[in-house]
Amino acid sequence: MIPETKPVSAGLHLVSTPIGTARDITLRALDVLAGADIVAAEDTRTARRLMEIHGVAVKGRRFVAYHDHSAPSVRDDLVSRMSEGQSVAYVSEAGTPLVADPGYALARSAIAAEVPVHAAPGASAVLAALAVAGLPTDRFAFIGFLSSQATQRDREITELRDLPMTLVIYESPHRVAATVARMAEILGPDRPAAICRELTKKFEEVIRGPIGTLATQLAEGQTRGEYVIVLGKGETEVTGEDDLRAALKDALRTMRVKDAANMVAGAMGVPRRDVYQMALELSKKD
Repeated sequence: MIPETKPVSAGLHLVSTPIGTARDITLRALDVLAGADIVAAEDTRTARRLMEIHGVAVKGRRFVAYHDHSAPSVRDDLVSRMSEGQSVAYVSEAGTPLVADPGYALARSAIAAEVPVHAAPGASAVLAALAVAGLPTDRFAFIGFLSSQATQRDREITELRDLPMTLVIYESPHRVAATVARMAEILGPDRPAAICRELTKKFEEVIRGPIGTLATQLAEGQTRGEYVIVLGKGETEVTGEDDLRAALKDALRTMRVKDAANMVAGAMGVPRRDVYQMALELSKKD
């Protein structure tokens, strides 16, 4: 089907694009791409290729590269053109702009300039993962990418422990095995989870089960492609002093007293003040 080419209303149009399968584009997205005055993209080559696949004519229109590292002048120029009555279709490399993708600063600037901002919704790895994970979807939180720095990542995982909802986390193939292993250690190996890989693509794979079991599977195999981790909600358990002491001793091998106390307190649902005092005592004995 050839997209309908007609003028698109002035303003910013945030256009969702496929996360894998090109046919997951919506008809409205194609209409916006066909009729916008300017196409701004995280990667203009990817945008042009997507338009080519679906028969959307470029027709000499202006393509602008816009991403998180673009100069402020690029954003200012786009907002200025929209204020003058032009339409801008913005696409990230894949998925929905602003959701772990660029576009936030552009949208905020457009709103501040009283430029209309519209969404052409569509593919999103967050929603695709929730749909196939087999975990509750009545309440969920999108966490995005965790820190690449190990100590900070441990803190962030600890903060997730008692959130009473399903959690969606993005991770790279280079870190996913280590991240899931730490989740099993900090959150407990029985936490229900699903690991989704290459969603909507040829080698799509979803593994489900306790996070400890999934950590073992990832450690034994090769990790390639894009990953989404879906965690079921946690349940606070009563922790004995021996378990607390053992966890602190393990944490103190690689962490400072404060960091070890914070991580263990969050992971085991124990008041930080009490854990910190125990950590101080243990550190003095070593």
